[in-house]
Amino acid sequence: MNREEKAALIEEIGAEIESAEAIFAVDYRGISVTQAAELRSGLREADATFKVVKNRLTKLAAEKAGNTELNDLLQGPTALTFVKGDTAMAAKAITSFNKEHEILTYKGGIMGDTILDEGRFTAISKLPSRDVLNGQLAGIVASPLVTLTRGLGSMVSGLAIALQQVADQGLVGGSAEAAPAEENADEAPAEEPAAEEAAAEESPEAEAEAPAEEEATAEEADAEDKAENKEEAPAEEATDGADAENEE
Repeated sequence: MNREEKAALIEEIGAEIESAEAIFAVDYRGISVTQAAELRSGLREADATFKVVKNRLTKLAAEKAGNTELNDLLQGPTALTFVKGDTAMAAKAITSFNKEHEILTYKGGIMGDTILDEGRFTAISKLPSRDVLNGQLAGIVASPLVTLTRGLGSMVSGLAIALQQVADQGLVGGSAEAAPAEENADEAPAEEPAAEEAAAEESPEAEAEAPAEEEATAEEADAEDKAENKEEAPAEEATDGADAENEE
């Protein structure tokens, strides 16, 4: 491997270190090409890659990437798993593969600033996958919302039932206004006889006053006739005197 190839490999490994969320180091001695392909296939589902590295070049790449925690793990034959996706799923894939083949030896790992010893690695491998955790979190968040929605729905339903019962009893809407109207309609006939009685009481007085007015009118007419007769009498006497003089 010439200098340019080494430089390119250092750049490649450095980029893998910088972009990885977690890195697992294992001793790969005894693994076959077919087994390595099987492991890579399992890690691909977790968005992780499995690479056999040269320790000296990997140390240079780690120093360039500002991650020196890997230096203690780069002893002897080393293969690194760079995890960009689901860390728990990647750890589970390595654990499942090693249970079947018993080849790999876990050397250590890092996740951010945390050093992953064998105990922590085993604990991570037992965690649910990220999709399962997201589903559980969504269920926890949605549960209060579902409860609230059901509670509000029950309240609205209860209110609608209560309003319907009030409406059926005639306490709201047109029924409440119709009741006083019907009462007024029932009371109206009771007032009419009272009006008739009042008219009956007033009619005798009116009849009594009518003859009195007629008598007064008759007296006034007689008085006027007498006055007219008195005025006409002297006129007749004067006419008689004139006729007498003419005869003479």
